[in-house]
Amino acid sequence: MKHPVDAHVGKRIRHRRWMVGMTQQQLADKVGIKFQQIQKYETGMNRVSASRLWDIADALGVQISFFFEGLAEGDIPHNGQADMMADKEALELVRSYYSIPEAQRRRLFDLARVLSAA
Repeated sequence: MKHPVDAHVGKRIRHRRWMVGMTQQQLADKVGIKFQQIQKYETGMNRVSASRLWDIADALGVQISFFFEGLAEGDIPHNGQADMMADKEALELVRSYYSIPEAQRRRLFDLARVLSAA
């Protein structure tokens, strides 16, 4: 049975991998493991050891704390942003958004804010 923290860390690995446009195979190659192991980490079926998480964080260009963001003491997210970011469409939208030059991105953000208030 998977632990909710392992599932959360796995979702954060998948989230970051998607954000940088990396495949499971590419991440596995950088870390020196098989892509099937990345799949198991991302689903929370296998726990990520501290040293492996260190290697994954390095390969994805984040601090280890990134994988625990969204967890409060004794609190495991079951909905909201954590689940939204598990959606491929949402991740693709965010990745596309950050590929837009900053000035245009700011205008798009303002437009989205206006539309969401309507």
